[in-house]
Amino acid sequence: MYNLKIITSTIRPGRKGPLVAQWISEVAKENPDLQVEILDLAEINLPLMNEANHPAMQKYEHQHTKDWSKKIAEADAFVFVTAEYNYGYPAPLRNALEYLFKEWAYKAAGIVSYGGISGGSRAANSLKADLATLSVVPLAGAIHFPMFNNLIIDDKFTPNEDHVKAANALLEQLSRWTNALKTMRTEAG
Repeated sequence: MYNLKIITSTIRPGRKGPLVAQWISEVAKENPDLQVEILDLAEINLPLMNEANHPAMQKYEHQHTKDWSKKIAEADAFVFVTAEYNYGYPAPLRNALEYLFKEWAYKAAGIVSYGGISGGSRAANSLKADLATLSVVPLAGAIHFPMFNNLIIDDKFTPNEDHVKAANALLEQLSRWTNALKTMRTEAG
């Protein structure tokens, strides 16, 4: 069984990311190979990077960094749920990524993005490039939800059956990559 962390990107009031994260979490929990946990950056509440040492040194001074490090280190794979702000992914996610270095390495990541007409695809592409610099393997495919507000009914994110099929395909690929990277994670550990 693989430890999958679903990480939300937004922290602002009125955000919809937790609804999307809850949906992908429910789909992921149907996969017997995955143990799922949602990491909500609004609840984790990391301040703007405030560690004195470079993350690669892993000499963390603050408890919030130690806690974040532990959560990411125990993960085998990730799904990033990201909004698109100004053609990119939100700053809280960038900050959360930069807090750590080694903890991210040799793990696969799927991306579920949402937004206006682009469905967050520009944010997803930007995130993929940044993940690769942390030795995270971003999956080629992603799930994009254009005009995603149309899929929120009674405060529940309600994608259609094609979206569910796409999510299952993404999670299957994520499991395959996670298995393939297992040796690299073990050797690096």
